[in-house]
Amino acid sequence: MSSSTTVRTARRRTLRVAAAALTAAAALALTACSDSDAAGTKPAGQSDTGMAAAESSGTGSSTKAQGSEAPPSPGAKADAKPGAAGKQSGSGHAADGGKAASAVRTQRLADGISTAEITKLGDQHYRAKIVARGSVLATLETKGHDDGLDANDMFVTLTLDGQVHSWMGGGHQGPGTFKLAGGWTAKVTKVGELRYRAQIIGHDGVAATLETNQHDVGLDANGSYIVLSSGGVISAHE
Repeated sequence: MSSSTTVRTARRRTLRVAAAALTAAAALALTACSDSDAAGTKPAGQSDTGMAAAESSGTGSSTKAQGSEAPPSPGAKADAKPGAAGKQSGSGHAADGGKAASAVRTQRLADGISTAEITKLGDQHYRAKIVARGSVLATLETKGHDDGLDANDMFVTLTLDGQVHSWMGGGHQGPGTFKLAGGWTAKVTKVGELRYRAQIIGHDGVAATLETNQHDVGLDANGSYIVLSSGGVISAHE
């Protein structure tokens, strides 16, 4: 073989080796790109999955929050706070020391026309409105003492326990000393304009004293009911 033939053969072998090397390099490059794409796709998939989970979790939270703001079901209590009811029960109390007034009861009086509308305001505290033909003629009220009224010769007493007693006539015009029902004696004196005083005298002396000050007064004297008017008229009934 000639030297030129040997050179050409060596060049062909070199080209073949170079071509094989280029082919191998290309294959490695493709493999590397493929692996890189696969690796990039997997984290992206994980990221998408995480986002989907986060969105799912966020949706659940949003639904729960909206549910907490929904109107309460019938019978449920909304915005219940300690002491609210206590505050809501305090706003419904009457003015007399925070005690609620009892229901009104009505009693017909001795003249057959008038009635007494009696309300309990507290312990030993009662009010009686004297009503005739729809109009309130007078008001009696006990607050530590009995009360009384001379209503045109009809006498009315309201006692500390809320009892109303009425009778017609039997009045004595003072000043003077008068025998009363129940064995009592009344000594009536005038002490000022529309102001009279009556000493209620029993077997043991003066048992009580009534005094008007432009207002009639009354007394329960052991079951005898006594009225002294601001005009000095006194009457009693058992």
